Amino acid sequence: MSRGVFTQKRHRSREMALQMLYALDLRESQTPEQAFELFFDDEDPDIEQYARELTSGAWGRRQEIDDLIREHVTGWRPERMVAVDRAALRMCLFECILGKLAPVPVAISEAVELAKVFGTDDSGKFVNGALGRIVRNFPGSDPAEGGDSHGYESHAEDPDS
Repeated sequence: MSRGVFTQKRHRSREMALQMLYALDLRESQTPEQAFELFFDDEDPDIEQYARELTSGAWGRRQEIDDLIREHVTGWRPERMVAVDRAALRMCLFECILGKLAPVPVAISEAVELAKVFGTDDSGKFVNGALGRIVRNFPGSDPAEGGDSHGYESHAEDPDS
């Protein structure tokens, strides 16, 4: 598979995972399996598999992820955030920090782009700033993957400013 096709498939997987996390967040009685049934219709198996992995991982570890947000992004409790921003943060933090499925800069770039598309006018800046702060301060972040202050510098405004 060429790098371009792989990148496109991963982007589509993240797009679907963001939408499923958003739906799960708004429909508390829905399970990830029920969300998968609604979203997957003749989708490429590679896309579906990665979207499932991102959704299940981020949803299953949402409390841990929300605690990271509370700890590192002062003044912004996850429950006060725009739902799309919260979904983008959860997905990205699972993908690059907790699940170690993708390099930090790649996951952040994708989360920011998706937040811009699906969120508010300020979502891209907010998500970028919040992720930059968390990644720089996350203990054990692997610098070789672009983590913490050794590899990733946020170019957006700080969400607290």
